[in-house]
Amino acid sequence: MPRKKRQRRLLAPPSVKGFSVFGPKNRAEQVVLFFEEYEVIKLLDYDNLTQEEAAVCMEVSRPTLTRIYEAARNKVAKAMVEGKDLLIRGGNFQFDENWFRCNTCSAKFNMSKEDENCPVCHSTETISLNEYYKTR
Repeated sequence: MPRKKRQRRLLAPPSVKGFSVFGPKNRAEQVVLFFEEYEVIKLLDYDNLTQEEAAVCMEVSRPTLTRIYEAARNKVAKAMVEGKDLLIRGGNFQFDENWFRCNTCSAKFNMSKEDENCPVCHSTETISLNEYYKTR
């Protein structure tokens, strides 16, 4: 029996929910990029970390990181070549405990305790992003 997959650690939530095609597109299907696949692309291609450094950040082995990266590249290429929207959601991940979302204004922010007010609208209606994405 295979062991249960460990959750991948994400440093911060993505700033976007996905990308849409400009011009003619295939509306019949969308490509879903998992949060951990987004994080791998961000760490390797945007932050220019080595695979070893990125694997440490995400708390996975380097071969696992390579498999996630390959799947992510294939999905991005498919979306670009076939003219499909790319959505970022789902997967097997865990945000750092200090990332929260305001239920009033939908702002995402980092703070030390959940019981603090939203820095944008000062609402007390905040939720941990780990809890928020588990319910979606």
